[in-house]
Amino acid sequence: MIKEYRIKRGFTQEELAEKLELSTRQIQRIEKNEKNTTIKTLSKIRKILDIPDEEMIQIFYEKKEKKDSILT
Repeated sequence: MIKEYRIKRGFTQEELAEKLELSTRQIQRIEKNEKNTTIKTLSKIRKILDIPDEEMIQIFYEKKEKKDSILT
């Protein structure tokens, strides 16, 4: 979902990474749900990409569910 918003807002992964002070690889991992992301980073992404709160909550819970399923 983050990838869709990034593209919709006209950002490349490199541009988003620069704004977040992250590596492009970290952005790739976040978009593919391969990396646990802090709430602070998710909040920055939400602000930069203007993602509605409800959608960010959904993204957060999708990441949490994926993490929980890996642990069990």
